[in-house]
Amino acid sequence: MSDFAELEAELRSAVRGEVGFDVTSRALVTMDASNYRRVPAGVVAPRDADDVAAVLEVCRTHGVPVVARGGGTSIAGQATGTGVVLDFTRHMNRLLEINPDGRTALVQPGLVLDRLQEAAAPHGLRFGPDPSTHGRCTLGGMIGNNSCGSHSVAWGTTADSVRELDVITARGRRLRLGRDWAGAPQGLRELVAGDLARLRTGFPDLPRRISGYALDALLPERGADVARSFCGSEGTLGILTAATVRLVAAPRARALAVLGYADESAAAEAAAGLLDFAPLTVEGMAADLMPSPSGLPRGGAWLFVETGGETAAEARARAEKIVAAADVLDALVVTDATAQRALWRVREDASGRATRLPDGGGTAGSAGAGSGGGEAWPGWEDCAVPPARLGAYLRDFRALLRAHDLRGTPYGHFGDGCIHVRIDFDLLSGAGVARFRRFSEELADVVVAHGGSLSGEHGDGQARAELLPKMYGDEMVTLFERAKAIWDPDDLLNPGMLVRPSPLDANLRFALLPREPVPVAFGYPRDGGDFSAAVRRCVGVAKCRTTGTDGASVMCPSFRATGEEEHSTRGRARLLHEMLAGDLVTDGWRSTEVRDALDLCLSCKGCRSDCPVEVDMATYKAEFLHQHYAGRRRPAAHYSMGWLPRWLRLVARTRTAALLNTLARVRPLASLAKRLGGIAPERRIPHLATEPFGRWERRRERGRLRDRRADARAGRPPDLPRRPAFLWPDTFTEYLSPSVGRAAVRVLEAAGVEVTALPTRPWKVRRSDDGEREGYGGPVLSPRRTRACCGLTYLSTGQLDRAREVLRQTLDLLEPLLLRPADADADTDADAYADADADAYADADADAEPEWQSDPALDGELPPFVVLEPSCAAALRADLPELLPDDPRAARLAARVLTFAEALERLAPDWTPPRLGRPVTGQTHCHQHAVLGDAPDRRLREAAALTGDLVGGCCGLAGNFGFEKGHFEVSRTCAEEQLLPAVREAEPGTLVLADGYSCRTQLEQLAGVRGSHLAEVLAEGLEGLEGPEGPEGPERLEGPEPGSAS
Repeated sequence: MSDFAELEAELRSAVRGEVGFDVTSRALVTMDASNYRRVPAGVVAPRDADDVAAVLEVCRTHGVPVVARGGGTSIAGQATGTGVVLDFTRHMNRLLEINPDGRTALVQPGLVLDRLQEAAAPHGLRFGPDPSTHGRCTLGGMIGNNSCGSHSVAWGTTADSVRELDVITARGRRLRLGRDWAGAPQGLRELVAGDLARLRTGFPDLPRRISGYALDALLPERGADVARSFCGSEGTLGILTAATVRLVAAPRARALAVLGYADESAAAEAAAGLLDFAPLTVEGMAADLMPSPSGLPRGGAWLFVETGGETAAEARARAEKIVAAADVLDALVVTDATAQRALWRVREDASGRATRLPDGGGTAGSAGAGSGGGEAWPGWEDCAVPPARLGAYLRDFRALLRAHDLRGTPYGHFGDGCIHVRIDFDLLSGAGVARFRRFSEELADVVVAHGGSLSGEHGDGQARAELLPKMYGDEMVTLFERAKAIWDPDDLLNPGMLVRPSPLDANLRFALLPREPVPVAFGYPRDGGDFSAAVRRCVGVAKCRTTGTDGASVMCPSFRATGEEEHSTRGRARLLHEMLAGDLVTDGWRSTEVRDALDLCLSCKGCRSDCPVEVDMATYKAEFLHQHYAGRRRPAAHYSMGWLPRWLRLVARTRTAALLNTLARVRPLASLAKRLGGIAPERRIPHLATEPFGRWERRRERGRLRDRRADARAGRPPDLPRRPAFLWPDTFTEYLSPSVGRAAVRVLEAAGVEVTALPTRPWKVRRSDDGEREGYGGPVLSPRRTRACCGLTYLSTGQLDRAREVLRQTLDLLEPLLLRPADADADTDADAYADADADAYADADADAEPEWQSDPALDGELPPFVVLEPSCAAALRADLPELLPDDPRAARLAARVLTFAEALERLAPDWTPPRLGRPVTGQTHCHQHAVLGDAPDRRLREAAALTGDLVGGCCGLAGNFGFEKGHFEVSRTCAEEQLLPAVREAEPGTLVLADGYSCRTQLEQLAGVRGSHLAEVLAEGLEGLEGPEGPEGPERLEGPEPGSAS
């Protein structure tokens, strides 16, 4: 093989597309969604067929292999290689033509399936095959694998939907493949003619036979269809540059019947019998994949059976006919499109969920019990048997698992006899890999004994090609090799796949990973404290590459904005994997490649909830920044915004907010401040509150204390008991948006909640003679105050030592509030706080400490901490216990954190909010979506007669991210994806909801629109006001033009 530098130079001069031989470009494509890893020489993103031809010519001259890659979701290793990888997703990703009358479409190989479906839908058409990865898999990859999907019982495989293919061979011949030998290379017809008997009898007769080359499609009685024969060849015969595909009529209406069965075998036995009803799908899933099913009928396994019709009534009637004929424990029929999508997501996310065993078990090398599920891997992802034999096959499969002490969770296309499963192979040890091989060889025998195919959807690749002789015999495999030699005599196209394969246990992607956990700052409790196991969560499902806007999903805003793999969750996980492996990324935590990939991560945490395996890239980013900058100077923004709570407290203490607001409007001074602070010049410096929320709250508390004493002196009875709650003084509400805090107090107290501010002074500790803590007295009356803080800004900038320090101070400050009276002697201590120190506070100025009294909740629970800023609530609930896993106080505090809506729902369940009768738009905060959930907010909006749904996606500001220099364009692009269009298109009188300070700031700075916290909307409703938005639509703010810097 020639020197790669020379190869790179020649490719750069020969093609118009991008050529990448750098570490990042190569690292991003070392893996697909399989168990395998290969490091390529380089990556080329061709712009057209001429670029493809040029790459093939240069690589042939140098003897370098070429691998075609689509979405990188292959599960058998086909999209990895050691030569040059062709990335078709960047440029050759267009729909070239759609012909509604002829029901065909002309597509490029990098076109994502969902884009084709969107273009075909207005014509009442669709592409038949629809794998669960439809939001990111490409047509080229589907053709290469002969993919299927859930609707294959109705519309077959990709090969059934292909009409013509434009391909270029390794030696540069451009062919158009079709029926009647169209485009066949010289020698192919003779190969078939010389072995007709073997081709007529040597292939299993079943709907999901994907393994091997489809040479039987070249039989004369089957039309000698060269295009069909090319499908499933895994990029080993030629490079696809365009395809003419067939479309089918889409049903006008659909119904989904979910059938519950006692167990997996019962569901499998029933599946084949449902095919007589001509359903669109017969998908199966067992309870061990969903141990706590929500919204599913009673049962231990389920079939998802979809029907179609001209009307919803017709589709429902067909579904109910199936239910009546099926012997089921329970059933559910759904015709509502939204409800159907929600149920289908349960099935579509199974490929990701199956990689984490539900009960946390696992073999050696897995994350282990209690860590969010043991690891399970592909390898036998999609074998298929005749549908009538599926039940018997599953029983034999389960028996083989038990014999090898392995576990797996089967699911998949029961109607076609195709089973997907991830198995808890230990691929980190030599013994585990040996067992992987033994199991694979024995399972191949079981599949063949049932008349099946080793692959029923994802192809053979490296995972199963070695075992093809078991299925076909040596003579047929030799025929495959001869066919490969006709198409690609130099063996340049994806060598090691399908024919003359690499061993199934070679090139495993786990081989180079560290065997012992690396020292890290976070606890990673879901991964057994192992950062490597956390990174291994990403198995390449690539849901983070989905760009559709259907639903409320957030992941992954930076990929949606850039379209670059480097800026997807998967891309970053791949670079972190290579960093841990140390083979390609060699600088460890000091890696600039990893740093640059993480730079555009918004830390939105969308992947924590939207990714089927719950990758938490925001945590990984914080970890990496912590390690990367250890003992080194950080970017200026880490000091200006990372330490924001300290700077804002200083401003409040010196009462200089008004002066700073004035100076921020002086353009030269503002520009200087932004330059020194690492802030994007396009941004405006936010307005500081001249009266912090805490100062207002202390005045309120002081007045309340006087009223109580006056009532006591006058002999008036005290008010009825109220449910107590502490209001968390987050930095944004305290210093930047105190109106939110004031509104929350008004609403909570109107609902019967007693709102109390948190203490800001340390507590006296009573100790025994031997120094043991006995209890707490009142606060220390000292001029120095501290504040409770969630540490969010330190977390997001990776300053984890400082974050731990701040969080420990917070726990020290709040410790008496975190313990039950029996533990903390809180009854007497609280009284001491109130009685001994109340006089000092009653006559103090507005900054005096308020009274706190122990007043347990009416149901015996301790008062919760109500956090108004969603990102702060998420930090306390999720990050705090992971950063301080050994401090029991952290878990206590996290368990008592409530959002505003949660607090009203829990503390005032019978309260009725004002009926506002207004439409709303806006966006659920990313951290609320990912960590906290928004169901209580939706119920509260419904109770207040606020109509309309909030959009998904991310506002793009994301705390410090959108303010950091170099991030403005990505930040704006994120906002323009969903939030800003929704606001612009809002009907008159619409309220714009944005609970996060970042979201409100982005709306103000980019659209000139005021967003409101839900508490503000309800508070103004209580006062009988019209609301924060005028009757003509979202309220526009006066000031600089949106998007302009001050």
